[in-house]
Amino acid sequence: MNNAATLSRAFITARLAERAGDQRIVPRDLPPDATIMPPGGLVSAAVLVPLVEGPNGYDVVLTQRAAHLSKHAGQISFPGGRSEPEDPDPIATALREAEEEIALPCDAVDILGMLDSYVTGTGFLVVPVVGIVSRPVRFVPDPFEVASILTPPLDFLTDPANRRRDHRDINGRRRFFHAIPWGEHYIWGATAGMLVNFAERLGRSAPPPSHEEAAP
Repeated sequence: MNNAATLSRAFITARLAERAGDQRIVPRDLPPDATIMPPGGLVSAAVLVPLVEGPNGYDVVLTQRAAHLSKHAGQISFPGGRSEPEDPDPIATALREAEEEIALPCDAVDILGMLDSYVTGTGFLVVPVVGIVSRPVRFVPDPFEVASILTPPLDFLTDPANRRRDHRDINGRRRFFHAIPWGEHYIWGATAGMLVNFAERLGRSAPPPSHEEAAP
């Protein structure tokens, strides 16, 4: 499946529904010696994967984090964050965080489904919630958290030809991770990993691993 035109609302909803209620937990992109279980257990979190109508199909709303933040400064991510006690479920968390970060009203999003839960190397269990922005909305970035808002095409982000596996050496160990360069922007880590999972759910197959990565 490589035709962007097939990425319709009905198609996306159907593919997400195929494993509804049978979500995997995906500990992707972790170094071999990573500690993913903090003393109090994994911290529940959720992100919203907002889709908006673009000129050639759906675009994905992403944020570039502010440069002054102590964690993940300048990185590209979905709007989202940790769950609060008043959140009844991950959907509520994702919608609340999106409203706080980019002024996306909760009632302007139609939820299509969820991707597989994602464990980060910093000890978060993240549920990605996919939704379509159902009416015109003016996105306004929270000036403390968000430097800018990006809207790359869903077709580009889920096309295996546009992703690669990069690596960094951390504490003497080589860590491989997904990366999706888009123009001058570099989407990597958990965000890229969730987009790869989205591509898999849409039936877009991944390229084989590189020889270097496959080597013992």
